[in-house]
Amino acid sequence: MLGSASIDLLKQSSESLAGRVRYLELAPFDAGEIGRDRLQTLWLRGGFPESLLSDSDAASLRWRVDFIRTYLERDIPQLGPRIPAETLRRLWTMLAHQQGGLLNAASLARALAVDGKTVASYVDLLVDLLLVRRLAPWHSNISKRVVKSPKVYVRDSGLVHALLGVCDSEALLAHPVADGSWEGLAIESLIAAAPHGTEAYFFRTATGDEIDLLLKLPGQRKPWAIEIKRGLAPQIERGFHVACDLVRPQRRLVVYGGVERFPIAQGVEALSLLETCDEVSAL
Repeated sequence: MLGSASIDLLKQSSESLAGRVRYLELAPFDAGEIGRDRLQTLWLRGGFPESLLSDSDAASLRWRVDFIRTYLERDIPQLGPRIPAETLRRLWTMLAHQQGGLLNAASLARALAVDGKTVASYVDLLVDLLLVRRLAPWHSNISKRVVKSPKVYVRDSGLVHALLGVCDSEALLAHPVADGSWEGLAIESLIAAAPHGTEAYFFRTATGDEIDLLLKLPGQRKPWAIEIKRGLAPQIERGFHVACDLVRPQRRLVVYGGVERFPIAQGVEALSLLETCDEVSAL
């Protein structure tokens, strides 16, 4: 049984399928599936096939705008209690503006003039619909004070840009969301490439020492620590090293926008996004 949403899909069935059904999450195309030649197009347009393969950026944007409107006005109301489409659109847009930011339900609630529980339920809905990713914080066996709020990403970069009105590559590169959008694309691609059973986290201390992505692979006690940089000449901050000293990861990688592989510091390698996807998927 196929469907565009993950929740309530089986309500159409009159019998229980417990023990007789397996769930496969079919996400949009990711960097590991597209290849280097189309990576920039994937970043701008996102991974939904009709958006990615459109004849022009303008046609792709029109498809995504229509997708967002249809989802909010037709699809979501069929899933349960009536949710104001405009309120949900504003929340979705606010999450896109702060792509990769910490979830602050109280702040979002004030901006939307609703209560915190309502915002939490709306975010839960977007997560269940596979439209938003809530990246959990890593705080295992860490003595130092750490951030315990999750980070939130709109999962498809093309939807981020459509919600913010970013129409082409030039506008994207000039937009403040560019770094967060690239980080979101990298995280989605790496999680998609990782073997089944991989757990994904981020790590940040109260003083700002941070690791963008921790992948705890099946059968391994220590995670991979991955820093994500969009530029072609990546530099890693002291906070990454401090965070790694606390987490003690198995590997330390910097994923960046170039194609060459090289050591960037002692014990730290810089790799392209596609090469990192290949390494993760080979495990």
